[in-house]
Amino acid sequence: MNTFVNQLAYFGFFQSFFLLCVYLFSAKNRKNINGYIAFLIFVLFIGLSGRVLYVSKLFEENFRLITISEFAILLFGATVFLFTRSSLTNQRFAVRDLVHYIPAIAYILFVVFYFMIPSDEVIVARIRRGELYSVVNILVGIGLTFNCTYWFLSLRQFLRFRNNLKNELSYTLKTQFFLNFLIAIGVCLLVWIGMYFISLFGPETIEQESRKFIWLGIAFIILFIAYYGMIVPDVFRIQSFNLSQKYSQSKLSHKDLDTLKTELEDMMADKKPYLNTKLMKAELATMLGISNPELARLLNERIGMNFFDFVNYYRIKEFIALAKTDKAKELTFFGLAQEAGFNSKTTFNKSFRSLMGTSPSAYFSKEV
Repeated sequence: MNTFVNQLAYFGFFQSFFLLCVYLFSAKNRKNINGYIAFLIFVLFIGLSGRVLYVSKLFEENFRLITISEFAILLFGATVFLFTRSSLTNQRFAVRDLVHYIPAIAYILFVVFYFMIPSDEVIVARIRRGELYSVVNILVGIGLTFNCTYWFLSLRQFLRFRNNLKNELSYTLKTQFFLNFLIAIGVCLLVWIGMYFISLFGPETIEQESRKFIWLGIAFIILFIAYYGMIVPDVFRIQSFNLSQKYSQSKLSHKDLDTLKTELEDMMADKKPYLNTKLMKAELATMLGISNPELARLLNERIGMNFFDFVNYYRIKEFIALAKTDKAKELTFFGLAQEAGFNSKTTFNKSFRSLMGTSPSAYFSKEV
C-alpha cells in the first residue's frame, strides 16, 4: 500500500511541477488560469515535496522532511476562499488579503522550531513522554478547523452569489462545475474530520495513514481543476455583475411606483423584452427609463417578485400561448420554451412547475 501511495505522491509532485512551469513560462496559459489556482498548485507542490524527498531517500530517511508537507496545511483553506471570491467578484489580490495567511505563517514557524530544529535526542524524549503525538493531534485539529472554516466561507459566498443573480438575470448561469469543485473539497475534509475523531478515541495511526490519501485526493482535485482550467479557460470565469445597491435613497413616490408598474406591464406585453434569452435587469431598467435600484424597488414593492421570476412569468405565459398555436405541432415543449425566451430546459421546467404547480405535459394533458 505504501508503494502505491508513494507512486501517487510522485505523480502529483511532478504534475504540479509541470503545471507550475506551464504557468510561469507560457504567457498564453498564464492568462487562462486564475492566479490563486496557480498558488494552490504551489501549495500542493510544497505539500507533496516533503513526502517525495522522504521516500526518495535523497537525504536518507530523515523524518524532518515529512514535516515540510505541514507547511501547506494552513495555506490551503485561505487560498480556496480567495480563489472563490476572485472568481465570483473579479476582486483582485490586495495587500490586505495577506491577513488570511498570518495564521499559516505562525503555524509554519511553530513547525520549524518544534519539529525541524530540535535535535534527535529532544524529539525522541518528546515521543517517549507522549508529548509529540499530543502536539500533532492539536496541530491537525487546528488545521482542520482553519480549512473547514474557510471552506464554509467559500461555499456561503458561492451560494449567496448564485442567489443574488436572480435579482439581476433572467437566465441561469452555468455554475455547477464550480459548485462540484467545492463539494469535492468538502467531502475530502469531511472524511478527514471523521478519521481525526476516530483517531482521538482509537488507534493513533488511523488518522496518520488516512491523511496521506485525503491529501492526495485534494491534490488531484486541484490538479484536475488547474489542468481543466487551462483547456477550458472560461470554466471558472463567472461573469461579474454589479448587484443593485439599496434603494433606500430612491425618490420615487408611491404614485410614481404605481405609474411605473403600469408602464412596465404594458412594455412587457407590447415589446416582449423577455424574448431576449440573456435579458438583464439593467437592460430592462434602461428600457423603462429608470435606474437599476429603482427597478429593484418597483419589483419588490409593487410586483412582489425578484427579476428572475418576474421575467420567467412572462415567458411561461408566452409558452402557453405558443402551445395553442400551429407551432406546437412542429416543436417540442423545449423548442416552444426557447421561442418564449428560455435558454435552459431545467430553468423552464422549474419555472413552469413553480408557477403552474405541475409539469408542462401534465398541464396540457388536463387541457385536452
